[in-house]
Amino acid sequence: MAIKVHLDVMLAKRKMSVTELSEKVGITMANLSILKNNKAKAIRFSTLDKICEVLECQPGDILEYVEEEE
Repeated sequence: MAIKVHLDVMLAKRKMSVTELSEKVGITMANLSILKNNKAKAIRFSTLDKICEVLECQPGDILEYVEEEE
């Protein structure tokens, strides 16, 4: 099981920088970078909620389930 994060796509669609999102969501640049680069092991619903609010999107616009090959 793998969850892919497409935060960079949504940022480009909204013409928003990582710095701006970081400030509006209240998450550090380091943590946002970990999330953006698919290195995160988990995300709090409250953080996901705020990201979706700021980017005016749904969780499915940011997260995608991709089945891993065996």
